[in-house]
Amino acid sequence: MPHLVRVYIRQVAIGFVISAGFVALILGANVGNLWHLVTHASGGWLAVLMLWIFNGIVFAGVQFALALPSGGEEDDDTGHRDPVRVPLAEPVPIRVHHGQAPRRF
Repeated sequence: MPHLVRVYIRQVAIGFVISAGFVALILGANVGNLWHLVTHASGGWLAVLMLWIFNGIVFAGVQFALALPSGGEEDDDTGHRDPVRVPLAEPVPIRVHHGQAPRRF
């Protein structure tokens, strides 16, 4: 399996675990009297499931977006990564014609 796919699957799993903790905190803190609503309604379990899945999608996306800059690689033991070296570009001359209106493309 390609390295990026393994990183993606790992980050999605972490995002859904974080989502489960977040939903548990929301229900435990009884935000908006949500605990009473989901325990006393016939479809309350469905609301909790939807809350977990939708938050899981968001948290998984954030986890993967945070993992992308590192390329899914761990830092070395010093905690620093080598800087990316970009070759310096040479300036390109641009002709400017005075008195003419700019062309529209």
